Amino acid sequence: MVWRILKIPKSKTVHDQKLIRAIQNIAGFTPSNLALYKLATVHSSVAKETEQGFKESNERLEYLGDAILGAAVADFLFKKFPFKPEGFLTEIRSRIVNREALNQLAKKIGVANIVQFDNKNAHLQQVILGNTLEAIVGAIYLDKGYLRTRKFVIDKLIAPNYDLEELVNSNSNFKSKIIEWAQREGKEVKFEIVDVKKAKNHKEFTAQVVVDSQAMGTGYGNSKKKAEQDAAFKTCELLNLLTA
Repeated sequence: MVWRILKIPKSKTVHDQKLIRAIQNIAGFTPSNLALYKLATVHSSVAKETEQGFKESNERLEYLGDAILGAAVADFLFKKFPFKPEGFLTEIRSRIVNREALNQLAKKIGVANIVQFDNKNAHLQQVILGNTLEAIVGAIYLDKGYLRTRKFVIDKLIAPNYDLEELVNSNSNFKSKIIEWAQREGKEVKFEIVDVKKAKNHKEFTAQVVVDSQAMGTGYGNSKKKAEQDAAFKTCELLNLLTA
């Protein structure tokens, strides 16, 4: 008699179960390929190096997710506003997917509970949540396909978290707010890039708003423009300009 050796599926760890529940809460479905979501939550600061010398972090998934998220939002806005020009659509998409908005959204839906990073680096938490959300979008795309990803973006990210009417009518150019305030108050304002960190696939900029030689808000982003807008947003908070 020939005995067939059956492979017994490895039971999921406590961490796996926690991640599955988190993805169910965030995305509304059970992941088919859990490994993708595991990778999506690993920041480069704690990534382990493979035998080939490659660090397994979420940076590649973040790159993919950034593109897929932008496409899904563009698709949604194109159909939502059929008579609006390209400039309008680009501006509203930017307000939805800018770094500060994604960081706040990721925090709200629970991404902070599953991201793995070097918590000795104090400012990382402020900049990686949005990146991790993009990586999760990339994981969903590879796991479930574009249509399911688009549904996730619309039903789980945009619909419950954005008031489109308010978004259309609001001024989210925080840098302009600071400049206008400084002109009214007779203040001198500068936007300075004070640090640039090079990661494997991108740069991380740190910007500082300086008002009359006094340092105000500090912001972070993967471009100078995004870092300056983040710093301007935090300065608006300090100066109580967000309702102005």
